[in-house]
Amino acid sequence: MFLIVFSSAALLSQSEEVVLETNEEGHRILIDGNPFFIKGINWDYFPIGTTYNFDFWTQSDDFIEKALDYEMGLLQKMGINAIRQYTGVPARWISHIYEEYGIFTILNHPFGRYGLEINNQWKSRTVYKDDLVREKLLKELEGLTQSYRNTPGLLLYLLGNENNYGLFWEGSETEDIPLDPFLKESEAAALYKLFNEAARLIESIDPYHPVAFCNGDLQYLDLIQRYCPDIDILGTNMYRGESFGDTFDEVKKTTGKAILFTEFGADAYNMITGVEDSDSQARYFFYNWKEIFENAYGYGKNGNCIGGFTFQFSDGWWKYGQTRNLSVHDNIASWSNGGYIEDYTEGRNNMNEEWFGICAKGHPDAYGHYELIPRKAYYVIKDINKYKLFDGNYDIDELNEFFNRIEESHFIYRAKSK
Repeated sequence: MFLIVFSSAALLSQSEEVVLETNEEGHRILIDGNPFFIKGINWDYFPIGTTYNFDFWTQSDDFIEKALDYEMGLLQKMGINAIRQYTGVPARWISHIYEEYGIFTILNHPFGRYGLEINNQWKSRTVYKDDLVREKLLKELEGLTQSYRNTPGLLLYLLGNENNYGLFWEGSETEDIPLDPFLKESEAAALYKLFNEAARLIESIDPYHPVAFCNGDLQYLDLIQRYCPDIDILGTNMYRGESFGDTFDEVKKTTGKAILFTEFGADAYNMITGVEDSDSQARYFFYNWKEIFENAYGYGKNGNCIGGFTFQFSDGWWKYGQTRNLSVHDNIASWSNGGYIEDYTEGRNNMNEEWFGICAKGHPDAYGHYELIPRKAYYVIKDINKYKLFDGNYDIDELNEFFNRIEESHFIYRAKSK
């Protein structure tokens, strides 16, 4: 057995040791000697009528505290122990969320995913072979790490967000996944080399927090194995329907890394019926989380999964169109995915970016706060989170019985292919 040791500041500012443990049983995180499985969610705060440039963290302290008390309270009741946030959140609010609600933050630097300013000129697509790009990103990460390294509540650093897709897509809206792994391979190699260099830089400044990167599905897995030897956690945004398929096997066989699902899930709108479909959304989350739990350390399968982040907490009314129709809940699908069979029709898009929340969103009040209305998926995941994976039993049969009870209590049934 060998241990890869990291650490974070502890609850109430006491030092805790965070360890990525690796042995014949797989990978798991230990915090102060106690096993920790990431039961996370992608979280943000965008009132209806705002877009991606709304900055929650520049609002007044009173505004932020009220919003956090409401939303983190819902997450705490749901059993969430980590949220994914992009850079820009002040360190003091990371600590506040941790100390008040016991919820860690995974801090996500976009790593040029949505463009960079180079020599006072905005470049919408980042070219990672460019020396100026390399210099700028590493300098940003050096400053970021210096600023956050002693922050209570920081769990780990995450680099990028599907940057491999960014090699193809010109804009920031989600499109169909590029399927040809050989397209842009030289640019992809430069990206993964820079990911690895960035991870080494972060760990040289802050050896007490793990570093992961966020890939789009498992594209370029061979390049990841070749060029990212110093990154121990492979994060992936994956939307494959009810099952992740051979993901756990492939990651174990090809890279040997721990896998973290940085995004996964389903939208709550059915393009065929033209109405909200919270039942099917809940079903996808149920089977996805079941596979994640089954592949946790010690349960006899691959043992390489350290957790996941549900996508996402609340609907993003700005996602389609980005800057127009901000007060309209668009039901226009922007990409196609055959894994979601209820509303899939060949040749038509079926994935609705504005409907991925496990909570629906109400209109803001006079102060800018809004109400959330939990969908069925909220309650299903809440029940799933009650299971204590590392209670000493590591009993796969007990785990399956637990999920069977949830399946029956929430009337969850597998979808049938058309």
